[in-house]
Amino acid sequence: MWKINKDGKQMEFTEEMIPENAVGFVYLMTAIVDGKFVKYIGKKNFWAYPKTNLAKKDMPTDKRLKTYVRKKRNAYKNYFSSNEVLKAHKQSGGEIHRTILEICYSKISLTYCECKHLFINEVLEDESYLNNNILGKFYKTTS
Repeated sequence: MWKINKDGKQMEFTEEMIPENAVGFVYLMTAIVDGKFVKYIGKKNFWAYPKTNLAKKDMPTDKRLKTYVRKKRNAYKNYFSSNEVLKAHKQSGGEIHRTILEICYSKISLTYCECKHLFINEVLEDESYLNNNILGKFYKTTS
């Protein structure tokens, strides 16, 4: 279950709360893994449009034309991070708290807002964050 801060209170996020034209959101996931409190900041799209091939009977006669059907589906409801530590924790039955930090209205602003939250929270300096890099350009230092 996703949570969001609204009017100073944390409440459950429902599909009806998705603003029109919203593309995705920046999130914070927290958990206690092996007795250590860990956090992860990331971004997620509200919707996914996976390409699926047409059925054979629906294929065009010209074989060079590649035609796909795009199906819209909720991409965020059962999402528990791209981080391997959090994925393993969830699969082993661990509890993960998921909070939406900011809702974004374009893919560009989604990437910007994720970077903004990563830098503001100093995820590369703080050992409690599981984030190892920002945009694949800035990395955690190994000491």
